[in-house]
Amino acid sequence: MKKFILCAFCALCGFITANAQAKFGHVNTQEIIQAMPEYTKAKGEIETLTKQYEADLKSMQDELQKKADAFDKEQATLPDNIKQRRQQELQEMYQKIQQSYQDNQQALGKAQQEKMQAITTKVLDAIKQVGQTGGYVYIMEMGAGIPYISTTLSTDVTAQVKQKLGLK
Repeated sequence: MKKFILCAFCALCGFITANAQAKFGHVNTQEIIQAMPEYTKAKGEIETLTKQYEADLKSMQDELQKKADAFDKEQATLPDNIKQRRQQELQEMYQKIQQSYQDNQQALGKAQQEKMQAITTKVLDAIKQVGQTGGYVYIMEMGAGIPYISTTLSTDVTAQVKQKLGLK
């Protein structure tokens, strides 16, 4: 029994010593990304694209509204076959607007994903370099829903990553 307690104590001491030598870091990638000029540029390009899509949709909706108003004014005097054809045209225009909206949303999502992928890759590479240079065992994201990070046992490497990327 004494041997078991002695072995357990030695193992615990070894574990604590090994962990005491390990370096852990934490980083705020959101802060880094928002400080990057590439992010500002990408954000501006996405906003411009969004405004362009919104303007196109607005134009289509205005055209639909004009045709719908004109149809409402004259539908009482139109023969049934022309009335049905115009109703069909209005329905097709409405469906085209809905399809354009969906296509625009997909295109925006794809553009945003492509632009952010390059930025994220650049940040992750910088984090890896800081981790390797600093001899860190683990660098965790601060904003990943982690409820607590000990600032005495873990080093904030955000400034080092920013420096590696040439940011202030």
